[in-house]
Amino acid sequence: MLEENQSTSNKWQQGNLIELEISDLSNSGDGVGRWQSRVVFVSNTVTGDRVLVRLIRVKPKYAYGKLETLLSASPHRIRPRCIVADKCGGCQWQHISDEYQAIVKHNIVVETLKRIGNFHQIEIKSTLTNKNTLDYRNKATYPLGYSPTGQIQAGYYRLNTHQIVNLNQCPVQDHRLNPLLASVKQDLQKFGLSIYNEKTHQGQLRHLSFRIGRHTGEILLTLVSTDWNLPKIQELAQLWMDRYSELVGVNLNYNPHSTNVIFGSQTQTIAGRNYLKENFAGLELRLLPDTFFQVNTEAAELLLKVMMEQLNLKGDEFLVDAYCGIGTFTLPLAQQVKEAVGIEIQEASVIQARLNAQINQIHNVTFMAGSVENTLPQLQHKPDLVLLDPPRKGCATSVIDTLLKIQPLKIVYISCQISTLARDLKLLCNKNNYRLQLVQPVDLFPQTAHIEIIAYLELITN
Repeated sequence: MLEENQSTSNKWQQGNLIELEISDLSNSGDGVGRWQSRVVFVSNTVTGDRVLVRLIRVKPKYAYGKLETLLSASPHRIRPRCIVADKCGGCQWQHISDEYQAIVKHNIVVETLKRIGNFHQIEIKSTLTNKNTLDYRNKATYPLGYSPTGQIQAGYYRLNTHQIVNLNQCPVQDHRLNPLLASVKQDLQKFGLSIYNEKTHQGQLRHLSFRIGRHTGEILLTLVSTDWNLPKIQELAQLWMDRYSELVGVNLNYNPHSTNVIFGSQTQTIAGRNYLKENFAGLELRLLPDTFFQVNTEAAELLLKVMMEQLNLKGDEFLVDAYCGIGTFTLPLAQQVKEAVGIEIQEASVIQARLNAQINQIHNVTFMAGSVENTLPQLQHKPDLVLLDPPRKGCATSVIDTLLKIQPLKIVYISCQISTLARDLKLLCNKNNYRLQLVQPVDLFPQTAHIEIIAYLELITN
């Protein structure tokens, strides 16, 4: 027994090879295998794979491994639709069938709500999917760098690194952006623009960003730079405007700071305009280069459609949309209620939301700039319905406390982070204030482990 334990201990070391069967997928997207009662996380694997894994980071009870050899393939494994899928960190699950991705995401929602929220008897619907599982992203932002031979590169980082995987096309982004990606890099090289080095903090251009209106075809091109003074930028911008008929604006965003945040707070328009027009749920929205907007337009419209069907609004409700952004959901919902209020902490988004309301002649909505924590308690009237769509960190405790105090009849909570959603739902329901009626996962992010969730809560009145 002692010799067996020593043998096991010797093998459980960084650099060693072990054989595993992948039995599950984690919330972060890695395959999960078990070896001698220890857990091993392995990217680029799927449930049912039999694999040879090299241990790369080892702890007493768990480790991270790198797929070395696929010994036998899972029935859920498919050939990736991208030639660099195993290198690029932009996607995690291109090797997994679309059908199984939807099943796994549903299971993750079920298990997390049980584990964190203690919800065991809740109706959790099957993952709602849109037909486009590729060619869906309406925005792509690529870090820029140099190859070892001095060629300008643009692409996503390798997993867990800042090494750029150079791309000339991406099957997940809108295909209409691919011609721009390849040729813009060549133009930057030809015109001699300098690329920022994040280690030395020298150079100018940091990121290349595209945004497209899925329904209008309008495209914005934005360069993120440490310097306003880029040589020949006016000539370059006009070249792009003349070459691409769908391009409506070339913009320059200023970010001189040593940070992982992509966009700085200031943007100048070099040519054309600083916004694109997009049609969303029958409305016209204007999107700036750094506007928050769901990256999957059609899936977001599907989410809104099923939410409206579930709510079955009567037209006499007072709606509050917390964390409303530019009014993406507020404005379509405002057309179904008596009065709507949107709350958003970013002043620029509030300005856009008001403009979008004006463009669409929606007059029963008010947008308020401020934090939800401070603004929600100050409302003059009690809302019938509150829509929550917070950042990944979820709602502040004070927001939950305010909701429990003002007691809207219904709460709809939209989240892209199931763990914080489960935490907040538990706080809303644990004293029998609210009943969690239904949970609907929606796949806004195919080929990744991310999932959007809609949770419907109803006030318990008896």
